[in-house]
Amino acid sequence: MDKEANELRVTDRRRVYLDDEGAERVNAENEQPNLKPSYVEELEARTQAAEQKVLEVQSRFEQLRKQLQTETDATRQRLNRAADERALRDKADFITDLLPVLDNLQRATEAADTGGAPEVIAEGLRRTAASFESALAAAGVEPIEAVGEPFDPELHEAIETSEVSAEDEGKVLSEHARGYRIGERLLRPARVKVGRYSEKASQARE
Repeated sequence: MDKEANELRVTDRRRVYLDDEGAERVNAENEQPNLKPSYVEELEARTQAAEQKVLEVQSRFEQLRKQLQTETDATRQRLNRAADERALRDKADFITDLLPVLDNLQRATEAADTGGAPEVIAEGLRRTAASFESALAAAGVEPIEAVGEPFDPELHEAIETSEVSAEDEGKVLSEHARGYRIGERLLRPARVKVGRYSEKASQARE
């Protein structure tokens, strides 16, 4: 068998033509077949659909987030306005309650300036104090019990001590300035004189 008989002959059945610019282009007579199995194409289609769904969900989530943020900001502003209005009303009510105190002070001052009787001036001062205490009570302010109570450093401030017998040790003997609190908050401690045990005082009492 000679050499030429062993050679394979290949026939190029593709058309060769020149385009308008003169470049050679090869057009296969038979298109390449689709080598992807059908299940691969189906998986690709599902993947694209899932990606599209994710994009739609993300877009919707972003819209809802912006809407929620807007509503939250609006709610916060309404609450802040309501709190400011309430604080202003409370302040106005407190000032209104204090006006009678000012009236009584002015009457007491006028009585003193015109040479009024001491008992008239004293009565005016008593009314002033009563009006002021009523205004404080209306605002939720409470006086702190002191005289006769055991000394409490959380509520009392000892500014003076006095020698006493053992039974009065640590008790508040007198009050120099009343203390006040509102709810659980201490506004001012009561300034008091506190009994301090003295053997000499005990012997004198016996």
